[in-house]
Amino acid sequence: MFIQPWDAALDDAEWQTWIADGHDFGLLSVNGLPGQAPLVVPTHFAVDGTELLIHLARPNPVWETIEADPNVTFTVTGDYAFIPGPWRAKPDVPPTEGVPTSYYAAVQFTCRATIVDDPEAKAELLRRQMAHFQPAYGRMLPGIRGLRLDVTEVRAKFKYDDHKPVEQRTAIARRLAERGQGQDAPTAKQQIRRLDRIGPWKP
Repeated sequence: MFIQPWDAALDDAEWQTWIADGHDFGLLSVNGLPGQAPLVVPTHFAVDGTELLIHLARPNPVWETIEADPNVTFTVTGDYAFIPGPWRAKPDVPPTEGVPTSYYAAVQFTCRATIVDDPEAKAELLRRQMAHFQPAYGRMLPGIRGLRLDVTEVRAKFKYDDHKPVEQRTAIARRLAERGQGQDAPTAKQQIRRLDRIGPWKP
């Protein structure tokens, strides 16, 4: 994931707060076996200290690849919107010459995966994960396997044109609110939040 300096998380607390604010669904990416494409699994997760907790169905094809190579990536994205070119045009150029872009937040975890099969350890993993989602749940331990993803690196990106003038960023947030499609509202909220914290961009 390419991150421009103005798109980087301001600190660890920013991405940690963003994850804790209901962004608990992502993509687990594992290396494919030789000659095969990587496998990508959409799934919920829970944060447990420096680990991500996941459980998947036992027939899931990722297990063989994780056993062969436990190095995985887990990616969470959200608060995204398409920004038309005219909204981003500089004041001294025609609106039609503005360059369109996408706004979004993304947190990418590089992890080393550990498969959890021991019944007691698996029950404990489920207890910790499900405490986030559904404290009272039915147990079906034989049908699943657990994953503990030990996070070794975090790369966070908040792409909201922080290098643009304050007036332009404010106008784009207003236009997003007015358009009101898809994730326009949370995208505008993120842009205003970053604007309040950063103000004018200082390289």
